[in-house]
Amino acid sequence: MSALASNRKTDIGPPHYEQFLPPIIKKNYGKWKYHENPRPGVLVHVAESGDKLYTVRAATPRLASTKTIRLFADLADEFCGGHLRYTSRNNVEFLLTDETKIDALIEKLAAAGYPVGGTGASITNIVHTQGWIHCHSAASDASGVVKAVMDELYPHFVNMDLPAKVRIAFACCLNMCGAVHCSDIAILAVHRRAPKIDHQAMARVCEIPTTVSSCPTGAIRPATVDGHQSVEVIEEQCMFCANCYTVCPAMTLNDAEYDGISIWVGGKVSQARSEPKFSKLAIPYIPNNPPRWPEVVEAIKNIVEVYAANARKYERMGEWIDRIGWPRFFEVADIEFTKYHIDDFTHAGETFRRSVHFPRIG
Repeated sequence: MSALASNRKTDIGPPHYEQFLPPIIKKNYGKWKYHENPRPGVLVHVAESGDKLYTVRAATPRLASTKTIRLFADLADEFCGGHLRYTSRNNVEFLLTDETKIDALIEKLAAAGYPVGGTGASITNIVHTQGWIHCHSAASDASGVVKAVMDELYPHFVNMDLPAKVRIAFACCLNMCGAVHCSDIAILAVHRRAPKIDHQAMARVCEIPTTVSSCPTGAIRPATVDGHQSVEVIEEQCMFCANCYTVCPAMTLNDAEYDGISIWVGGKVSQARSEPKFSKLAIPYIPNNPPRWPEVVEAIKNIVEVYAANARKYERMGEWIDRIGWPRFFEVADIEFTKYHIDDFTHAGETFRRSVHFPRIG
């Protein structure tokens, strides 16, 4: 081994997570006995040693400013010995060992505009993708929709008043880097038109073989259009993924008139009570209507309220729908069933009901 390698303090990649753990977690690692949720936004984990770790969870914007980060760092220094963590759903969690500091921390977070909640039988912060701010393939704006929806659902974040936890996620196109496919409610922005091709610019700004090979469904073919070397799109094969635009800016997918939002329900990752589930289509299309997306907000609020009024305690949304049946869900939620709800994917038949037995309705 060379002298340089032997003196190296770390290998390529991030430092080991262990050095960032609070002392109480290091001491009790793998020896936690149980945890409780004494009030909204507050957790307590009890170790076999009797040590208690308190967690205060606050909602944060996905796109946080340096001012916000500094505020959280200052609060962590003041109350938690400098220790905090971010969850996968854009919550910030402050890790305390002194129970007497919880109320003061919550007061300071509230004064700064960061509500505490999202634990237990509540709606957690919405995890979402980039939206119009950064992503070139977005069919809607993530931050704007999420802000509008959570403003309306705020009471369900700060109170544990639902039958069970409700996970909501947003993805701004069907590439779904927001992983909405396993959420109780999924907000999925959709493109409905194939890419528009600037044939004059194609040969100048794009490499045609690369553009053709970028399509996962083989919908793009070389073509000569008005004397220009270009491509054509077989619309029946296009899945609106924007892979082509990623490598070729002459193929734009965004469309102000036809882009919009679909709503999916019933997914979950948890294995409690039933196996994990994929979300299924509830509302095929709602037009974009910024800046507050009132139609989307009303649709989500309606589904949450119908679920809250009809589900049993601890019953996740997908479990409730499975119990009453999808026909009954569409009825009680007052959602129109259309041809777009019928899955025409080649292997979709394997997921269809193949029995004459139906759940009792009513």
